[in-house]
Amino acid sequence: SIDSKCTPLKREFDACFTWWYSEKFLKGEKTNDCEQLFKAYQACLKTVLHEKGLDKMIDDARPSIGSPFTGSGQK
Repeated sequence: SIDSKCTPLKREFDACFTWWYSEKFLKGEKTNDCEQLFKAYQACLKTVLHEKGLDKMIDDARPSIGSPFTGSGQK
């Protein structure tokens, strides 16, 4: 992860996603069992990016690469 304080959340999400993908998604279930872990990890990443001053740099770069996402990460 970009910062060690997000690493435990990344590991939890990665493990959940791997389990979900192999045990549910590939068997036809479309539930989102890892959504809460993803949101927690995403929040940690956003905080770290802001603390490191990288969020503005990323937002400024988005138009030059044709990204449809806004600064909040949403379309």
